Amino acid sequence: MAAAERKEFNIDFMGRVRPAVALTTLLVIISIGASIFKGFNFGVDFTGGALVELGYESQPDLNQIRAILGKSEFHNATVQRFGADTDVLVRVPPTEDRAAAQVGERILALLSDAELRRVEFVGPQVGDELAESGIIALGIALFGIFGYVMLRFTWKFSLGAIVATLHDVVITIGYFAVTGTEFDLTVLAAILAVLGYSLNDTIVVFDRVRENLRKTRKGSISEIVNTALNQTLSRTLMTSGETLLAVLALLFFGGELLHGFSVALVIGILVGTYSSIYVATATVVWLGINRQELMPVVKEGAGADERP
Repeated sequence: MAAAERKEFNIDFMGRVRPAVALTTLLVIISIGASIFKGFNFGVDFTGGALVELGYESQPDLNQIRAILGKSEFHNATVQRFGADTDVLVRVPPTEDRAAAQVGERILALLSDAELRRVEFVGPQVGDELAESGIIALGIALFGIFGYVMLRFTWKFSLGAIVATLHDVVITIGYFAVTGTEFDLTVLAAILAVLGYSLNDTIVVFDRVRENLRKTRKGSISEIVNTALNQTLSRTLMTSGETLLAVLALLFFGGELLHGFSVALVIGILVGTYSSIYVATATVVWLGINRQELMPVVKEGAGADERP
């Protein structure tokens, strides 16, 4: 019995470019506007402050801990689970009149049933250095992406990959600006991971577009790109779906410490999948890619040894 033929998609992606570009433009404008005018809720990693780790004999009530601290000078502290259910991490913004050790002793006095595990202090200068290092890392990653894609394809594909990558980063960080969700080092790590994920999906699509342009002599560029997108859609959906399931497990079961990290990855996966279709390829089509510039270069004298 012959195996059933695999069903192929036939979606007119390029026919929906205009509404997709309008949606993308709107999201990017909102993200940039919120980032500039509202700003971010930076965590202790960037702003500086004290980290106080507490241990309990049994699982504590975080709401009760927040209520106790809320009535004290630590009303703006952040309380979350850390590791085991009996471990709690308290993040306290920087204070000029109190050292880190004093912060730990004062919190321990307020929460008498807790055990002080450790106290760490992050200075504002360290936070500034971390922010600067994060921006440099992002710039290096974008430069590397541009060079890699240009060497493998052409500068038009390279520009398409950069536009799609910037699109993913801007919308992801825009979510944190709009919602006020805490932005810490784990979120920055997630954004850098999103760069790699988005690029991987874009390269797969670009490979199929190049292959179809080389072997197909009929049809417009938009039709050939549509075919390539439909051919890679199953792979894209399966990869995104499986990755999303793993990240959702982190989001729901990873605790508050990984909440920002997981949220950034979820947004990055969804936006990255979208941008591979409607941002990267649409940019390449808009730049006017053609068959000639994608044809393999035939070296002079190639095949001469095979002649009689």
